[in-house]
Amino acid sequence: MSEQKTAAQLLQEYAGPPVRIMEVCGTHTHEIFRLGIRKLLPKQVDLISGPGCPVCVTPVGFIDEAVWLALEKGVTITTFGDLVRVPGTKKSLAAARAEGGKIQVVYSPLDAVDYAEKHPEEQVTFLSVGFETTTPASCLAVEQAQKRGLKNFSLLTANKTMPNAYKALKGSADVFLYPGHVHAITGTAMLEQMAKEGVSGVLAGFTAKELVTALAVAVTRFERGESFFVNAYPRVVKPEGTPDAVALTEKLMEPCDNEWRGLGVIPGSGVRLRAEYAEFDARKKFDMPHIEGHPNPACRCGEVLQGKCKPSDCPVFGKACNPQHPVGACMVSGEGACSAFYQYGGSLL
Repeated sequence: MSEQKTAAQLLQEYAGPPVRIMEVCGTHTHEIFRLGIRKLLPKQVDLISGPGCPVCVTPVGFIDEAVWLALEKGVTITTFGDLVRVPGTKKSLAAARAEGGKIQVVYSPLDAVDYAEKHPEEQVTFLSVGFETTTPASCLAVEQAQKRGLKNFSLLTANKTMPNAYKALKGSADVFLYPGHVHAITGTAMLEQMAKEGVSGVLAGFTAKELVTALAVAVTRFERGESFFVNAYPRVVKPEGTPDAVALTEKLMEPCDNEWRGLGVIPGSGVRLRAEYAEFDARKKFDMPHIEGHPNPACRCGEVLQGKCKPSDCPVFGKACNPQHPVGACMVSGEGACSAFYQYGGSLL
């Protein structure tokens, strides 16, 4: 009998107490749906979504800032494609583009640097969002822009770090399914410490075998009644993480308070460029005023990201809010919980 089948059997035969497992990572949510893993779970195992989709947790005000740069300052906005359709308070970047704003989709921060070098007549800002996984690439882009002597490149940052978000979510689930790619960078020390403080979790990979194994470990360890941490993704996540990537981030960026959609401002949960790199900070470079975003009150995206409700509980899910006409970010992103529920029929589960 294969290891994967054994893990699947453990899941199917679990008869312990009810357990709520939070998929912190949006990719886990999509893969668990796509692979049909939810069908293995007994009724007492409840999977809930968390804040591990970088586009989803980026606040409305950040989109408003990007729109302001495009339309008021004539800045060329370079961004990953999934941010283009995320609604702001009044309009998305797609709407700003329809009004004449220059929005350029790129595939990496270094693509944005290349674009700035080829278009010296334009001011170019890259929308830097994401967790510890993608932040080093933004830092590398700044280093490259500085090395090339570019004066027309900057970052608009919304980079977030997971440790304090985990703490803010304490009590929202019985077990966290931790994002493997984040901890491939940061290592496991913090997760081991959280287990000592009573917060249980399993680090999971992204294949069917890895996900089923991680979930099986989660339920069997939970049944013992003691807090725990297990690295079920050891082929990628090492205890020490990736020190070079951590060092690069620490060289260019410093911790700061950061706003998360649904979670509010979490102290020390983000990073921003250090003062010595201020010329690459779009907020400082363009003397940006404080812009406060206001999400659509009909959208329950914030509650979905906290695990307080499922996407199908939202009154606009699948109706006013769908992939063609998203009301909230969770329906736009390829890692969003609402997108997964809509695509895979989660309302029926």
